[in-house]
Amino acid sequence: MHTGRVRAAARGIGKLLLVAAAALGAQVALAVPTAADPPADTWAALRMCESTNRYGVNTGTGYYGAYQFDLPTWRSVGGSGRPDQASPAEQDYRALYLYRMRGWQPWECAGMLGLRNDSDARSKVKPSYRDSAYIGGRVPAQPAPAPPAAPGRPAWPGVVYAYGDCAPALRTFQLRMNAFGYDFQGTGCYYGETRQAVLDLQRANGIRDSGRLGPKTWKAAWEGTAPR
Repeated sequence: MHTGRVRAAARGIGKLLLVAAAALGAQVALAVPTAADPPADTWAALRMCESTNRYGVNTGTGYYGAYQFDLPTWRSVGGSGRPDQASPAEQDYRALYLYRMRGWQPWECAGMLGLRNDSDARSKVKPSYRDSAYIGGRVPAQPAPAPPAAPGRPAWPGVVYAYGDCAPALRTFQLRMNAFGYDFQGTGCYYGETRQAVLDLQRANGIRDSGRLGPKTWKAAWEGTAPR
């Protein structure tokens, strides 16, 4: 991702090689895509140009991960922490999110590769993780049925969960919240979307909106008022 600053010399050499290959007729998904979002091979070409397809790369120049996000841009699409420390699925998701907000404009490599915006570029439609699963070749999971309502409510696990926690009980809670229109994949890890769901549930049920998943909030997921 480039905002007018010159990148490291090694990366520049890689880009020149890619451009030369394209000039010789190599096909790297430069055609205007016909699907609603760019196809997976287009994203692969972008990653190869930006980072030689290394999700964990830290260039030391303020750009991180497979898509070479800088921190302000990463955070503008809801990313937390550093991009290179996020999972490939998370980086793919934030890249698609950025594309739907701004098209190919943030990536210098997109111009070098001749990529063209499609109908979803700058649509301002926030994607789901299912929408971005194709980018890394992951098959979107089938929606899991929500746990049954009371009296089959699972017992509270006896732990108050907060941001950064991971546990099987969190997966149970996430999948239950899908019954209220959320789009969790059931990772079992408490990050931004889980915190928002907890806050929504607390506010809908008159529970102090601490953002922590305790016994009252757990019970409300099955027996309380659904968030609006």
